[in-house]
This record gives sequence, structure tokens and C-alpha cells, in this order.
Amino acid sequence: MLVDSHCHLIYPGLIEDQAGALARARAAGVGRMLNISTRESEWDAVVAVAEREADVWASIGIHPHEADQHPDVDLDKLLARATHSRVVGIGETGLDFYYDKSDRDRQRQSFRTHIAAARETGLPLIVHTRDAEEDTAEILRDEMGKGAFPGVIHCFTASREFADIALDLGFYISLSGIVTFKNAKDLQETAKEIPADRLLVETDSPFLAPVPHRGRACEPAFVADTARFLAALRGVDPSELAETTTANFLRLFDKVTA
Repeated sequence: MLVDSHCHLIYPGLIEDQAGALARARAAGVGRMLNISTRESEWDAVVAVAEREADVWASIGIHPHEADQHPDVDLDKLLARATHSRVVGIGETGLDFYYDKSDRDRQRQSFRTHIAAARETGLPLIVHTRDAEEDTAEILRDEMGKGAFPGVIHCFTASREFADIALDLGFYISLSGIVTFKNAKDLQETAKEIPADRLLVETDSPFLAPVPHRGRACEPAFVADTARFLAALRGVDPSELAETTTANFLRLFDKVTA
């Protein structure tokens, strides 16, 4: 059974037929899904899905795009919500200097607050980084020096050098449908080299549908397409990759139960 380690089940493109999307995911062999929040107004909704669906879990966090809009989301607020039995991760959080939808210093401050929550709770940090490798690495290294915390670089598209930094810090790396794109040759080369025991797969649905679903709203079932492509790229059987990535997910997100 596969795990979709990062999806947005309450977003347009999925919420209109959420039950159908969940059914199709299960039929495709997806045994668990992690439903990610990006703003405080989503927290109740993502947790509600996880309460209703035994194979869905939730994260709580503020996306870097939303950092300016959430100055009051502090450590105490994150810690309070992280106690829920279905909340298994902190984020997504991080830095996005491509769109710069929030002030960069505010993004950095929010990122560090989420790291503190991950460190205190032991829940994995779910990191988004785009056009911000140097700053992301600097913050992760600095914060790791204050005390270790687990985490994953989600929807990885960064350089091989950044992958090595993340791996050295103990992070996992999650690959989305982007790895199947024809123009993703550098990412594909990096994907071949990620240690098997640090690899996750995800959809980031409803975004980034993999080949052969380009142009459609992505959904958790499509993680099977990404996994098949990745297995072929790495020269392993798809069942082996599914088993490995599922074991990795359960080791990282150790609050998840069967």
C-alpha cells in the first residue's frame, strides 16, 4: 500500500468530490493520506476530515505565502492544536522567495516558530522551499543546533546540494508528480540518488498532476503514477518502492497508527 504524504483534500479540485477522490485513492492502493493545512482557517476542516476518515491524517501550519496574514499564530497556538490525536505533523511552513507573497523576514520568523513547535512536540516539520535554498538551509542548520527535530522537504525540486544538506540534517525528501515531467531531468538525477530509507512520495493534490494526468486536477490516487515512474527511474520493483516509502512515512510520522 502506498502513502500520499502530502495532499490538500479540502481545496477546490478535490473538495467538490472528496468522497470520490478518497474512493479512487483506495482503489489505487493508497492506504494513508496526510491532509495538509496552509492557513489557520483550514485547521478545523483538515482535522474534521481526519476524524471522519480512518486513513486520513492532518497537519497544522501556516504556508509562507500566508505568513503576513497570521502574525498571531505563535508557538502556543501551534502547540495547543498539535495535541489532537489526528494531527501528526507541523506545517506546511518554510520560505517562498519565488512569489514573495509575504515579507521575507515574516516568513523567516514564522518558519522558526514552526520549527520550535516541531522540536517541542516531536512531530515532523513539513517544509516548503522555493527559490530560497540558502536561507532555508541556514535556518534549518541554526535551529538544529538548538535541538534536533524531525522533518521532510516536501515536493522537492531543489538542487542536489540542498538535498545533501537536508539529508545530513536527518530530513526526509518527498517527491511529487513534478519528477515525472519531461523538463525535470536534474530532479530525476537527484531522485535516483536519494537514500531509499529517506524517500517519500506525494501528490500535493490538487496541484501538479503527474504524467499521464497533466492538465487535470491532481488527486491522491495519482501518487501511484508517480511511484511507478520513480520505481522505474531507480530500477526497483514498484511494490518494493511502495513498501519502502510506506515504512519511511510511518517511521517519520510516528504518531500515525495502522
